[in-house]
Amino acid sequence: MKTLFYTIKQAFIQFGRNRSMSVISIFAITCMLLILSLFFILFINVNSAAEAVKGDYNSIELFLKDDTSREDADAIIADMKQQDGVSDAYYKTREEAMAEFKERWGDNGYLLDSLQDNPLPNSVVIMIGDLEKADALAEHAEGYDGIEDIKYYKSTVDKLLRATQFIKISTIVLMIFLIIVSIIVVSNTIKLTVFNRAEEISIMKYVGATNWFIRGPFLVEGILIGLISAGISLGITYLVYDRIVDIIGDQVYHLLSMPMVPVGFLIYNFAWIFLALGVSIGSCGSIISMRKFLDA
Repeated sequence: MKTLFYTIKQAFIQFGRNRSMSVISIFAITCMLLILSLFFILFINVNSAAEAVKGDYNSIELFLKDDTSREDADAIIADMKQQDGVSDAYYKTREEAMAEFKERWGDNGYLLDSLQDNPLPNSVVIMIGDLEKADALAEHAEGYDGIEDIKYYKSTVDKLLRATQFIKISTIVLMIFLIIVSIIVVSNTIKLTVFNRAEEISIMKYVGATNWFIRGPFLVEGILIGLISAGISLGITYLVYDRIVDIIGDQVYHLLSMPMVPVGFLIYNFAWIFLALGVSIGSCGSIISMRKFLDA
């Protein structure tokens, strides 16, 4: 216990003696974690959007021209039901489409009541039982007369998945680069303290102190820098993301029919990630800075 108390006490003393460089290290790690949090937030929300859109990927909606009769629509439905991979097909009136649109807009749905005419078209909704045949079914539907447009989510899903993959790879590359930079900054900070105590360290080694006894205060100092950085970056991330959700959360839900990732869920997971990164960076920086002096 005495060794533990000595290690912690020395770490705080060293932290106080080298305040300016410690603050620089904290600033560098905090900036790194904040940049990573931005990419993490983008990745999680884009991935969530892709998963939400996948729920609509099992349907194709054929928007009908105004002069397309119900009989023609029924003929399309009958033909589509015979196609391999179709589980169901049904007719959706423009009134039903408007009701769904109002529901999507939530509390702002009343704004649509001011429209003099319903601009939405009648449509045929095709439910896909086998997603592997979705492309072929969409291509087949393009051959019908009376079709004005086709709403098919596959291209949207593909774009979202590509965006998710790009953000994921970018996050990994950026994280590696920023971690290396942060470790170098922390290492240089600890080195200043090591240089100041070089003679003391030599005496301690001469009287038989182990490498880990000498390394302990510097290791705790690095961990302390990492913990402070993690706490600051987590607090800033919480305040900023909570504000973003308050400002645009409802609009995102109404436009995309999906909520943003909840603040509590995001911050809880970020807390573990930030703590792990902060402690790891601080520890690695301390260990690297001591290698020359301890011949480790």
